[in-house]
Amino acid sequence: MNLPYEIRTIDEINEVTAVVNKSNFIAQVYPVFSESDAKEYVIKAKKRYYDASHHCYAFKLADGTVRYSDAGEPNGTAGIRIQNAIEHFKLSNQLIIVSRIFGGIKLGVGPLGKAYYQSAYQVINDSKISTKQLFQKATVSAIYDQISFIHRILSNHNSIVEDSEYKESIKLTCLLKSSEIELISKKISDLGKNKITITFHKETVYK
Repeated sequence: MNLPYEIRTIDEINEVTAVVNKSNFIAQVYPVFSESDAKEYVIKAKKRYYDASHHCYAFKLADGTVRYSDAGEPNGTAGIRIQNAIEHFKLSNQLIIVSRIFGGIKLGVGPLGKAYYQSAYQVINDSKISTKQLFQKATVSAIYDQISFIHRILSNHNSIVEDSEYKESIKLTCLLKSSEIELISKKISDLGKNKITITFHKETVYK
């Protein structure tokens, strides 16, 4: 799976309500990391806004997965319009739900699509967007006389040391910036004289 080295995303849950011809459009933004995360938030939104006639949504994951739903609204008026707002801001790992509480006045296809798009746009625009870098988890093992050398390389390449274990040898559990892994590996290989090993894990995270 090829993940982008950098994404734009909103970390904090936020909510904005717009009123269009007496209908309430409650737009909610959530950080998500899987399709199951998104489904759980949709279930919670349905319970929270039980009086809403529709709970339309769209989400995009960092791996490029995109899903959206009109949730009973006319085809093309809701889910894709919410997704358009996500794409406008170039967001990833993001879910937008717009719960509509019907006010008794039918909007028509054009105005309805506009209401969903603007609701999604507004909640994103009113939230803080962060830029995050992709890191991969790894274990660095070495003998004691290499510790200062290792820390210097990790520090110079924006790595994060999560845990340290000092026994017969040293083991550092780290998050390595994915865009710099090749350079880190080369420096350790060139200067470590085969006394340092790096074991890469499948786990990745954006920070």
